[in-house]
Amino acid sequence: MAMAVEQGRLDEYTQDGTVDLKGKPVLRSKRGGWRACSFVVVYEVFERMAYYGISSNLVIYLTKKLHQGTVKSANNVTNWVGTIWMTPILGAYVADAHLGRYWTFVIASGIYFLGMSLLTLSVSVPGLRPPPCKDPNVENCKEASSLQLAVFFAALYTLAVGTGGTKPNISTIGADQFDDFEPKEKAHKLSFFNWWMFSIFFGTLFANTVLVYIQDNVGWTLGYGLPTSGLAISIAIFLAGTPFYRHRVPAGSPFTRMARVIVAAMRKWNVDVPSDPKLLYELELEEYAKAGKFRIDSTPTLRFLSKAAVQTGSSDPWMLCSVTQVEETKQMIRMIPIWVSTFVPSTMIAQINTLFVKQGTTLDRHMGSFKIPPASLAGFVTLSMLISVVLYDKFFVNITRRWTKNPRGITLLQRMGIGMVFHIFIMVIASLVESHRLSVAKRYGLVENGGQIPLTIFILLPQFVLMGTADAFLEVAKLEFFYDQAPESMKSLGTSYAMTCLGVGNFISSFLLSTVSDITKKHGQGGWIRNNLNASHLDYYYAFFAVLNFLNFIFFLVVVKFYVYKAEVSDSMEVLTEELKGMRLTEADQQRY
Repeated sequence: MAMAVEQGRLDEYTQDGTVDLKGKPVLRSKRGGWRACSFVVVYEVFERMAYYGISSNLVIYLTKKLHQGTVKSANNVTNWVGTIWMTPILGAYVADAHLGRYWTFVIASGIYFLGMSLLTLSVSVPGLRPPPCKDPNVENCKEASSLQLAVFFAALYTLAVGTGGTKPNISTIGADQFDDFEPKEKAHKLSFFNWWMFSIFFGTLFANTVLVYIQDNVGWTLGYGLPTSGLAISIAIFLAGTPFYRHRVPAGSPFTRMARVIVAAMRKWNVDVPSDPKLLYELELEEYAKAGKFRIDSTPTLRFLSKAAVQTGSSDPWMLCSVTQVEETKQMIRMIPIWVSTFVPSTMIAQINTLFVKQGTTLDRHMGSFKIPPASLAGFVTLSMLISVVLYDKFFVNITRRWTKNPRGITLLQRMGIGMVFHIFIMVIASLVESHRLSVAKRYGLVENGGQIPLTIFILLPQFVLMGTADAFLEVAKLEFFYDQAPESMKSLGTSYAMTCLGVGNFISSFLLSTVSDITKKHGQGGWIRNNLNASHLDYYYAFFAVLNFLNFIFFLVVVKFYVYKAEVSDSMEVLTEELKGMRLTEADQQRY
């Protein structure tokens, strides 16, 4: 009877190794679950409002207020956004190796707020921006001084450092609130990332509609001041939820553990891997159970790395690694080809806040007496994604689940592939729309003077709406895939894969824009991308993107064919639990007799 009561008490604690801030085990009924996630989700709504309040209209500020040309302003946006999405590698490292996700996030959010405050100051003080210029040709306007540019970009990149610590950890903190080894919580976790993205885009929608309108029609001081205030509120909300969070203890640097495996395997390159995986070095089950960690069985893939677990008499960690450590490294390496295949779609996303917005400035933006800000069309990306996520989660999954018997309806990689197909069609449509826009400009004699074309801005709507639908498939699945497939001790690093591909995509966008612009200017030609979009050939550029997407999709199909999904951790933990239970019963029997 006493043993049953004791077992009931143990069942109240989480089984996934989560603790409170003092490192003590937590009761499932007191912490975590949707109650804890509500604070995280509300934070993300306000934070996304802050980030997109800056990024959505940044290209307009650079051209209208700092007087930069099309290529330079677009590249400044994509280089900054690229940095925003690359810094999560650093944030993931600090969280996993040193401070933990919670404290890394708290410190980084303070840096984030500092950058937002400095940015608001830079757009508010008249001396920190060049004098106004009404000339539609920015080449005739006075450029921003070195000091003005230094303050503005220092603020932007301070903000980028802050987001590096918040982005990879906030979604992971949310996912950590669900115990993978409790069936009900595991079921809730399946829908977490869909609703996580849903909540994100509420903040994005507000930024792309209300904030960009304020920036274009009221003023940049208020337009940047509001998201700065929103960020302060979001940080306060997150901190208010502290008593309800579950936390994971830092497991050490994932980069160091991976490096040890690679070095050990190379040092034993001439050693044969035994055919029986039980002969490889591995810790006892009890060691993993005490630490609340997971033991992973050896797999035949990337067999060279298994040499790191071959016992040769040395216990040096740079010479001998456990099978679990080897398998963790294998899993992170196996995901790299999938990660590379997401670079091109991320490059397409970079066009939303750069060239797509610049196109909007050339079109008729009036709707009655109301003038639509070009950047507000990004709100349709948000709306489309919100609707698509709901339809996907409520209908598509239920329908496909009957055929596939997969709890997700289709696999995460299949969902990503559908999103990539959407990107091909988006760029084909964007090219056709742009070709039509240029033909109208020519018909009305608006090519050389760059005047406004008598076409409604809503002709751009299909490419924005379809981009949101593509995100509902690709971006949601990508975030869940890299989190789901990463080893338990490297979840932050896995999440950073989903972030950094966006960063690489933005840097690729900068490279392609500059390269194509330079190449097409040769031999006395004006080039495909000019400051005057009416004299440009964005239709050719978008057609080039369509071909690039098609080739990337072929590459994706090839790497998917060879990808092996990570075994369900819950299954292996059930085996571990049963084995440990059996060991304890055996010990109890021995003590009894």
